[in-house]
Amino acid sequence: MRQRIVLGSEQSGERVDKVLSLLTPEVSRATAQRWIKEGRVLLNGHACTASDRVAAGSVVEWTAGPAPISNAEPDASVPFEVVYDDEHLLVVNKPAGVVVHPARGHIKGTLVSGLLARGGFEQLSADPRDAHGSLRPGIVHRLDKGTSGLLVVARSDAAREGLKTQLQARTVRREYLAITVGVPGLSHIETQYGRHPKSRLRFTSLIRTGKPAITNVQLIERLAGGRAALVQCRLQTGRTHQIRVHLAEQAKSPVFADALYGGVPKDAALRPVADQLGRQALHAHTLGFVHPITGQRLDFSAALPADMDAALAALRRL
Repeated sequence: MRQRIVLGSEQSGERVDKVLSLLTPEVSRATAQRWIKEGRVLLNGHACTASDRVAAGSVVEWTAGPAPISNAEPDASVPFEVVYDDEHLLVVNKPAGVVVHPARGHIKGTLVSGLLARGGFEQLSADPRDAHGSLRPGIVHRLDKGTSGLLVVARSDAAREGLKTQLQARTVRREYLAITVGVPGLSHIETQYGRHPKSRLRFTSLIRTGKPAITNVQLIERLAGGRAALVQCRLQTGRTHQIRVHLAEQAKSPVFADALYGGVPKDAALRPVADQLGRQALHAHTLGFVHPITGQRLDFSAALPADMDAALAALRRL
């Protein structure tokens, strides 16, 4: 059914996608942008773009479209723990070894597939700003395959947009526990950040121009006579591999057992512990945010998984 709104002076000068999402709360801005691309929205009787500006008296008409179907396949065998669940979002504790969403080399067996098997994502559309949005419904932030811990997943467009707004405003509390090789020499790390110029698998902070990246590091415990340490890292930004890169390149203490960024220790006493762990010693242990629909403050924590706990105990004995 086609719907129609005549705009007042208070909307004059605004983008049409913003106006449509503001005046119809059930329509997220991302959905409005998708409908505009599909030709479902008219401005003064003509097709428009999302960035077109409106004026007092402008007429916006639209016909709602169906939500795009996700290309990811459900898989109930994917392991993860549900920490919190409601009709708008859920918080999960992801084990190490599980990839968050389908990508090259990891099409099946991802967290997204496990979530789709659980259900509750029927009203969520693919994010039109994400070229691969149909493969990662509800994903607003990620953890590396070898990193364990907490992340929040949206069940609706409105929840997704609200969570993304908080992430962009840097108001989401994200704290990680990491075991490092050596003891970090910095407590506040703020750099430019981007892809490594010589490796498509790595990122780097040793560049002059890029995106800002900020990590705060707190020493919790020295281990193995100072040859390792347990630290807490709080993210202010969330770049891919950020903690791993900042600890390796800036603090000169890579994440323990992180082969990609030099965290496999040469010390003969530490090496067996790293080999036994078999993945970077990084765990997202604290996650806090404001519920994007209810406005309630939510805070969660997840204890160290057994493999990191065992590595920590072994290093304490050295």
